[in-house]
Amino acid sequence: MQKFELNLKETRHTIPLWVGTDLWPTLRQYLGAHYQGRTLFLISDSRVGSLYRRTVLENLSEFFPEEHFILFPEGEASKSREQLARLQDMLLEHKAGRDTLLLALGGGVSGDLVGFLAATLHRGVDLIHLPTSLLAQVDSSIGGKVGINHPVGKNLIGAFYQPRAIFTDIRFLDTLAEEEYLNGLGEVIKYAAILDGELWTWLEKEREKILQRDSAILEKIVARCVELKIAVVEKDEKESRYRSILNFGHTVGHAIEKLSHYEVKHGFAVAAGMKIAARLSNQLLGLPRSWVNRLDQLLEAYRLNRTNLADFSLDQLWNVLLTDKKSRRQHPHFTLLKAPQQAELFYPVQKEELERALSAF
Repeated sequence: MQKFELNLKETRHTIPLWVGTDLWPTLRQYLGAHYQGRTLFLISDSRVGSLYRRTVLENLSEFFPEEHFILFPEGEASKSREQLARLQDMLLEHKAGRDTLLLALGGGVSGDLVGFLAATLHRGVDLIHLPTSLLAQVDSSIGGKVGINHPVGKNLIGAFYQPRAIFTDIRFLDTLAEEEYLNGLGEVIKYAAILDGELWTWLEKEREKILQRDSAILEKIVARCVELKIAVVEKDEKESRYRSILNFGHTVGHAIEKLSHYEVKHGFAVAAGMKIAARLSNQLLGLPRSWVNRLDQLLEAYRLNRTNLADFSLDQLWNVLLTDKKSRRQHPHFTLLKAPQQAELFYPVQKEELERALSAF
């Protein structure tokens, strides 16, 4: 087990984050020290909740009654105003007060939705993340981004709201569906591309063990990505500039998610977005073509080439890009690369430049 700390200078707030296997005793100890006698609710999606209901109740029954284990339907569609209102109603009916603690058990959808619920209930109640997917463990549970989707686009309604602690148990990945596991590897490759050449080389060399979910390797991957994410968030918590480095591949990735009605999962959409961003980087900033080819090969090696870009027209993509949070003056702005691990942030892209990048496939 490893313990990390995310130190937020602006609020002088320190968030402990544990990475390891079988963290239930550590979680019980933390809850006993900080939340004994407080009102707790554990909220999860229907799939994860059904898988871990018995384990949760066996390990945490002393902290909350079974009726405080609340489920919502799994899937991106639950990141909605309707589901948020339903959960708010349920908590208030159960007399949740300002001293309430919410535990978000699940992947990125659970973290985003329950995090926004915590941010808005009584103007903010305490939150702990228990991420169960690879994507949530390496990325979405860290940094305080919470929110819901809008018909116009993804994550357009939300807040920055930090948890009190994060418990990242590698054992949760044992029950992760293969598609969800590969989905998370899209974000791992993103970290390697923008921040860590050693991680990149390691991903190339250790492909078989990583795909086999070797527990020691998984803990090493998650811990390294956690370190990288913490370093970025500590420099720029509210994404005023530097934190946008993490958006490599996300500008087009989010557009693909929306246009597919979220049938294309986040990691696969980001993989396609990275391929486009790499070609834009090559065309506009001189990123070596050999590196673009290596990225293509790495995404192929991890079976992340699931998106047929021909399914989306230039006009469709462009219109969605204009609604992206990073759009400025009616032009989408991308995170691109001048060289491997050397980012160019908020780079404005013209429609004809995007067309040229798409035509390169």
